[in-house]
Amino acid sequence: MRIVVIGATGHVGTYLIPRLVALNHDVTAISRGKRQPYVPHQAWSKATSLALDSDDPGFAAKVAELRPEAVIDMICFTEKRAKALVEALRDVKHFLSCGTIWVHGHTTVVPTTEDQPRRPFGDYGIHKAMIEEYLLGEQRRSGFPATLLHPGHIVGPGHVPVNPAGHKNLEVFSRLARGEEVALPNLGLETLHHVHASDVAEAFVLALQKPDAAIGESFHVVSPTAVTLRGYAEAVASWFNKPARLRFLPFDEWKQHELLADVELTWDHLAHSPHASIDKARRFLDYVPRYSSLAAVRESVNWLVTHGKIGT
Repeated sequence: MRIVVIGATGHVGTYLIPRLVALNHDVTAISRGKRQPYVPHQAWSKATSLALDSDDPGFAAKVAELRPEAVIDMICFTEKRAKALVEALRDVKHFLSCGTIWVHGHTTVVPTTEDQPRRPFGDYGIHKAMIEEYLLGEQRRSGFPATLLHPGHIVGPGHVPVNPAGHKNLEVFSRLARGEEVALPNLGLETLHHVHASDVAEAFVLALQKPDAAIGESFHVVSPTAVTLRGYAEAVASWFNKPARLRFLPFDEWKQHELLADVELTWDHLAHSPHASIDKARRFLDYVPRYSSLAAVRESVNWLVTHGKIGT
């Protein structure tokens, strides 16, 4: 197939392009051309790399000019952009869009399934939910061949994971690595749901290979289980053969000792406390993630240690 991947040099694209090339697809990798894939691979030499800005008003038309049979859009963040691509790509055989488990909003029943009512909050979750509603609605109305895949917190080499305090400040990992005390909000029982970028890439390939099962559907693509902040912190400390010295504070007290940007990100993660089911992806797509949440994060942490980003 002629496949166009939009946002191809991101974390998922880093693993997706080599998979598509290995399957003998004719692949065009679109990005802004400002960075290389996170993990080098010789397969990139067999794909066509094209520098285009997805914010360009003529972007959708330029994608259509490539006459793709399938399009994988990793970076659509507004319904307006989704609509432009749909109108330009009416003849495409399969259109796959990357969403987020944030489309659910507050967690109510766990693990959350795809058919739970959508009550998103925050710009990111709200806009991704609007994109999902539009694309699946367009599939029902006109037969447009849309599939939505919703990852959790994507991790992998070169990527800073959401840490056990619910933000991305690497000092949390460094303190755990040195056996120093780390304060966690509340009782540390809220959840995070990571997924390795390689597993997300595999899910997109599986959806491409099973269009009859995938078109008109949305799927969670995460690790098999979520982790609590406390369990996550204890695991990270153990990787460095250190005890986890944890202190638990009510959120309003905890935030007084943290950077504002970290507090805002932590609140976002605590308020969602995601725990998504992958049962539907298993049944429809045969999705079996290779990495657990902790195994995926550990690979990221090892990379960060090796590159001097985490102090031990």
